Amino acid sequence: MTTTPEPEGLLAELGIDPTRASETLWRVTGLALRYRGRFVLATGASLAASLAGIAAPRLLGRAVDAADVPLAAARDSGPLVMLGAALFAVLACRGLLQMAAGYNSELLGQNVARDLRLAYFAALQRLDFAFHDRVHSGDLITRGMLDLEGMRGFIEVGLQRSIQLALLLVTGALVLSRIDPIMAAVTLSFVPVVLWRAGRMGLRLRLAWTRLQRSMAVLTRVMEESLQGARVVRAFGAASHELRGFDRTGDEALALSERRIQVRARAMATINSAFYLAMALALWVGWRRVAAGMISLGQLAECLAYMTLLQLPVRQVSLIMNSAARAVSAGARVFEILDAQPRIVDRAAAVPLVVADGELRFEDVHLDYEDGQPPALSGVSFAVRRGETLGIVGASGSGKSSIAHLIPRFYDPSAGRISIDGQDIRAVTLESLRTAVGLVQQDVFLFDDSAAANIAYAAPDTDEHDIAEAARAAAIHDHFDALRDGYASRVGERGAALSGGQRQRAAIARGLVPEPAILVLDDATSAVDAITEHRVRRGLRSATAAQAIVLVSHRLSSLMHADEILVLDAGRVVERGTHAALVARGGRYAALFALQDLAAASERRRSA
Repeated sequence: MTTTPEPEGLLAELGIDPTRASETLWRVTGLALRYRGRFVLATGASLAASLAGIAAPRLLGRAVDAADVPLAAARDSGPLVMLGAALFAVLACRGLLQMAAGYNSELLGQNVARDLRLAYFAALQRLDFAFHDRVHSGDLITRGMLDLEGMRGFIEVGLQRSIQLALLLVTGALVLSRIDPIMAAVTLSFVPVVLWRAGRMGLRLRLAWTRLQRSMAVLTRVMEESLQGARVVRAFGAASHELRGFDRTGDEALALSERRIQVRARAMATINSAFYLAMALALWVGWRRVAAGMISLGQLAECLAYMTLLQLPVRQVSLIMNSAARAVSAGARVFEILDAQPRIVDRAAAVPLVVADGELRFEDVHLDYEDGQPPALSGVSFAVRRGETLGIVGASGSGKSSIAHLIPRFYDPSAGRISIDGQDIRAVTLESLRTAVGLVQQDVFLFDDSAAANIAYAAPDTDEHDIAEAARAAAIHDHFDALRDGYASRVGERGAALSGGQRQRAAIARGLVPEPAILVLDDATSAVDAITEHRVRRGLRSATAAQAIVLVSHRLSSLMHADEILVLDAGRVVERGTHAALVARGGRYAALFALQDLAAASERRRSA
């Protein structure tokens, strides 16, 4: 016979520390305290509404006692009318105060949500590539949207209602104790059951919300990948396969939601049963005490009215616990990102990079991405300065892109030194370094904006003339100029309105606009045909005459003009020299050149 594990054990299995729940919840509450004025208004209105609610049973009890008089005295209805008017005024005031509390609570939640969105987005921009290599973007989107909404919901609803319920219980207990301690104990006899059941419900809801949020992250990831790979899905007729996968993940999320609802329903069944049992007990005990002359009929009415007042807040216990449990699990996921520290940061004494000769130097550089894995680079050394071009070639996985990513300091070398004009790039500010280094990668990302905005992305104030000049150097000006809206034409999501080669040339133009001292082209013309690539090389030669160029390519025709060429294999430089010297040496480069030259000749014969 199998037994269901206790929630504490399941939380531990999911890597959740139950002892940190209060810390996370207090931290979420602390976000609301940043807006002290709005928080005080919301809380004050909520507390005042609670006090007005407490006054209502008191007035009702007095009205009952006023009505329970001999017939002769009952003809004077003045006191009863006054009590009725006071009761109406109190209830009207309570309604207005609740409206004010709700208005300010929602504004408070929206302000906190805005701050969280900005802080979360800033954290994603700050975190380095090593973090993004590990965490899927679908999970990050879920945290920044659904999890953040869970935190906002607690501030808007759970926080204020929990304060209101606590005040009603404490104040009511004091008022009822002054009437009759026995009746106070009977009236509030359901409270221990509520506290016990709410605590158990909170643990189970937290477990359910954690699982559901992780499931929603998977659902977002499946949808995101399906949309980004829409062309692949259509090309292979895999729409039904994607639909089945999404349906399966959706069913899992639905099952988890059903479990969460069951937890709330079962808990509320127990809480409501305890409440109604306490009400019946209060009626029975109260009637006996009225009959014994220990309390008046009005005081009994006051006790019962107070319980009626508590009925809605008690029913909202599940709502409060649900929002708190969601805030704890969601807050833990959001704070995990906000608290994450990037590995690549400015040192305490970092200074701006000063570029003179623009000399980039690698000195015995090693790079290990992960422990236990083969090194990406081993003992790489080279130098390139303004007006020079360094070519890098090698098989896939040989370390070409690793060199490109080290130059703007997306990663730090495991050993060795990288410098620009003698300044270690780890000792200068990232902003100044990445201003001096331009990187154009093979995998191009264009924003769903105009061609001009994409080209001028690194320097938004660039004028139309300079944008066009950069596009001419990248051999893409004629295409944009021929469009109906010219450079104002939108390029679509990820540049979908452009071909692969056009996207790469637009990216090259984008890299030219800020005029970096060092320009790194990481296989940036891999999707460009040979004739267009020749035009791009010719345009770049004049546009980058005063820059140091690091040119990574698998196409040797792109490297023939380089001042020096490095041949990489398994992260090591196995050959180096000019194109002519390497061909004359008859090594790997020469063999690869001969193979590519033969393929090009065959292509020319077929074209002829």
